[in-house]
Amino acid sequence: MLKFNNLGASFIVAKGRSYSSLLTNVQKDSFSVSTDLHEIIIGLSLGDLHIRKPRNNTLLSFEQSLIHEAYILYLYNLFKAYCSLGPKYSQRKPDFRTGKIYSRITFYTYSLPCFNYYRDLFYVDGIKRIPLNIGELLTARSLAYWLMDDSCKHSSGLSICTESYSEQEVLLLIHVLKEKFNIHCSPMKRSPNKFRIYVKAKSLNDLRNLVSPYFIPSMMYKIGMEDNDYDE
Repeated sequence: MLKFNNLGASFIVAKGRSYSSLLTNVQKDSFSVSTDLHEIIIGLSLGDLHIRKPRNNTLLSFEQSLIHEAYILYLYNLFKAYCSLGPKYSQRKPDFRTGKIYSRITFYTYSLPCFNYYRDLFYVDGIKRIPLNIGELLTARSLAYWLMDDSCKHSSGLSICTESYSEQEVLLLIHVLKEKFNIHCSPMKRSPNKFRIYVKAKSLNDLRNLVSPYFIPSMMYKIGMEDNDYDE
């Protein structure tokens, strides 16, 4: 069962937080998820977030390249009450295509009961899927975090990286974007059975108006805007 609290945008929800990596069951049960943070996790789950369940409870694992340092440090600030360690800087294995070595930043949360909901929601037999009720779950805030993770400016519109999902799941997401936010999209075939979502140019301004209040300045380029277009 998913537990919510009423802390709103403060996000801090743990009682008796331990700075040790070992928590008692009572301490683990004291963690819950705010409504705002729930919306953020939904959006991140559509994107790059890895949700792992090593044993009985679930942890959230975050990774970004060094170029997105400001973004992942911002995410860490949102989730630090759930973490025993801060962000770690390391290097990926050499790119098999170019041989280049890229730096990355990672952090992960405790394994907690409050995150089990998201593992059950987004994974079937260890594979990430799109929940059939994603239309009920997706909010403007969720969409913003999904786009900060997985969008890029494309031609006169915008593309969202969804190659890991099936064609049916991509079509479901397109339907939800149209029905819930009146954002017009189409599937963009990248390779056999691999599709991205293309946000049409006529909907780009509406999309920007919807999600930009939740974007951090360094990620505004993802929706074709610059830092100085961001009005805090």
